[in-house]
Parts: sequence; C-alpha cells; structure tokens
Amino acid sequence: MNNFLTRTLTGTLFVVLMAGGILWNIWTFIGLFSLIALLGLWEFYSLIEQKEKGTQKIPGLMLGLILIAASGGKYFIQTHSFSAAAMQILMLLFPLFLLFKLFSKTFSFQGISPTLFGILYIILPFCYLILSYSSVGWYNSENNSRIIFGFFVLIWSNDTFAYLVGISLGKTKLFERISPKKTWEGTIGGLVCAQGIAFALSIYFTELTPLHWHIVALIVSVFGTLGDLVESMFKRSLGVKNSGNILPGHGGILDRFDGALLAAPFVVAYLMMVC
Repeated sequence: MNNFLTRTLTGTLFVVLMAGGILWNIWTFIGLFSLIALLGLWEFYSLIEQKEKGTQKIPGLMLGLILIAASGGKYFIQTHSFSAAAMQILMLLFPLFLLFKLFSKTFSFQGISPTLFGILYIILPFCYLILSYSSVGWYNSENNSRIIFGFFVLIWSNDTFAYLVGISLGKTKLFERISPKKTWEGTIGGLVCAQGIAFALSIYFTELTPLHWHIVALIVSVFGTLGDLVESMFKRSLGVKNSGNILPGHGGILDRFDGALLAAPFVVAYLMMVC
C-alpha cells in the first residue's frame, strides 16, 4: 500500500508539473524539457558506466546543451542568429573533442559510441518538441503547447491502459525475450484507449482535426510501445530493473519518457507534413 501511495503521489505531481511546464509559457516549456533531457542523458551515461568505463559524460552533456540551446535560441533572442551560432559551435565542438582525445592517454570507440548515441536517442527528440512549439506549419498556430500536451496525454493513456488490461486479461506475450510482462491484449487495450482519448482531445483541443488526432494516437500507440521495448532492451542488457530512482515508485527519467523518445520524432514529422 505504501508503494501504491508513493506511485500515486509521484504520478500526480509529475502530471501537474508536466501540464504546468508545457502550457504555462515558452520559458517554462523550454526550462522543463531542457531539464528532463539533460537529466535523462546523465541517467543514460550513468547506466552505461556501470558496464563500460570511459563514457564521455561531460562532453556529451555539453553537446546536448548546445543542441537544446540551438533549438530554443530563437525564443530567447528574437532572431535566428543565435540558433545559427549555436549550430556552428556544435560543428566545431566535436572536432575539438576528437583533438582532445588525440592528446589524452587513452582512446576507445566504446566510449565515443554511447556518448553520441545518447545524444541521438535522448536529446534530439526533445529538440524536435522544442522546435515545434510555435512551428507555423501546424495550422499557422503561434503556440502549439496544447498539441504537445495532448501528445503526452496520449502517451500516458496508452501506457496506463496497456498495463491495466495486460494485468487483467493479458495472456499472449508481445515480446517475451525483451519484456516478459507485455502482452498483445494489453497493447491492444492501450491502443483502443488512446483512440478514445484522441476523440476527447479533438473536441477540446481543436488545433488538430479529429482525423489528425486519431492518427497521432495510432503513432503514439505503435512507436510508444516500441520505445518502451527499446528501453527494456537497454535495461536487460545492463542487468538493471529501473533506469534510475529520481521518481519514487516510478523509476528514472528514461522509465517515464521511453515511449515519448521514440514516438515524438514520428509525430512531429507527421504533423509537419500534413498540417
């Protein structure tokens, strides 16, 4: 019961924080997502370090921070020059990083590979979301925070109902080698629930048409589930149950955002193509 209460309290605070950070204004939005992205990257590097030494944690975090700054720079300074300058710094930073390794006593591709993979896996999806905050492509909206919040509502709904249906009716394993508890019944339950939530979102969040909300929900169900499996694969290969313990009763940052990390790029790409 104590664990249930802990999970409930943490989950409630988490949802309130996410809703406030996304919907309040651009400053809270960028601040929240920057913090989550960098904490997630730190958590990823810390997991890798349990198995491999030499992960370039500090250079990786610097690269991640510059990418986030390049994505959000146009909101802090009302010009694209900041973003362009940040990207130029980024292009210089990696060669400088290689030169630094040239003069160091040790060199290992095993250290560089997870460092850059962490950037691709964790930082870039959040950069997509930051860049899409006021993209003119989405119905010429100046503020797409409601769409982004709806995206996370779909992620949470899909995950929650997949879990509930899975423990109640689940019998057929989805991907037993990676995640023994996931079932096809639970996955389908999450998908059906996400479609229902998409219908409700289309009534109150009219920035997207009902058709687009339903397609976004489908993308979330498919790629959100795959994202969960990808993170389970990482944890299984490292021999850990949770990616961290920053969220009592829920694990780490990667445990909570695994589905969003894989689904976000596909959702953003779809909306930019059709809206």
